[in-house]
Amino acid sequence: MKWLYKLENKYHKYSIKNLMLYIVTLTFATYLVSTFNPSIIDNFMLIPSLVLKGQVWRLITFLFIPPTFSPLWLIITLYFYYMIGTSLENYWGSFKFNLYYLIGTLATIAAMFITGGYGTSFYLNLSLFLAFAYLFPNMEILLFFILPIKVKYIGYVYWISLAYAVLFSPFPSKITALFSVLNFLIFFGDEIFTRTKARRYSYLRRKEFKSKLPKSKNYHHKCTVCGITDADEPTMEFRYCSKCAGKHAYCSEHLYNHEHITEEEELKSKIIEFKPKKKE
Repeated sequence: MKWLYKLENKYHKYSIKNLMLYIVTLTFATYLVSTFNPSIIDNFMLIPSLVLKGQVWRLITFLFIPPTFSPLWLIITLYFYYMIGTSLENYWGSFKFNLYYLIGTLATIAAMFITGGYGTSFYLNLSLFLAFAYLFPNMEILLFFILPIKVKYIGYVYWISLAYAVLFSPFPSKITALFSVLNFLIFFGDEIFTRTKARRYSYLRRKEFKSKLPKSKNYHHKCTVCGITDADEPTMEFRYCSKCAGKHAYCSEHLYNHEHITEEEELKSKIIEFKPKKKE
């Protein structure tokens, strides 16, 4: 991300502070005007063919089209957008947030010109949410005002829907889905790649380390004489000698062919077993 810091050092003075406040305010103003003049929405939409005919204002005004025309849901949605935008701006600073929003805007415009579709700021605002979910994954919101849920899980659902669109949707939807996360990939792609590479390297190192450890066999019985276990020979029968001190098992070959262990020998073996080794 060195290029980002270089841009910030050079052009930070041109950044717009509280950008999301202006976006939300103009969106709400557009909604109010549309209640008296509904045709304003048609004049604000990003329609590539009309832009090429000289209606260049559409390259900007599509950002202010309300995501919904229900007054209650509009207020809730705009507040949510404002909360996400200000959180990102406080985390990044005004310049980086402006650049993220600008890249998303240009990607939306490019997608509409490639597909010839009609553009709104819907996918752009979703890309803001993806950045928010990545940076603040454990923040909880109330889904449907009732169910508390961490934003990272909503982000996972959105990524799944994007993957489905890329794999199974028509070409215009594929382009729209891919371009909608272009700003996210530019900002976080390198970090995600590096983190994934580090995790894979760590996994391989752990796997290699475990492979070098002596493999212990799980067994229930082990012959005191020859050391064979029921894991080595599942059909082997084992018995415990009642005349030996302690608990000692023997395979069928040595059950009646072994020297009995006295209490003194058993005590000596316990002492040797628990005696600490001297440091060399």
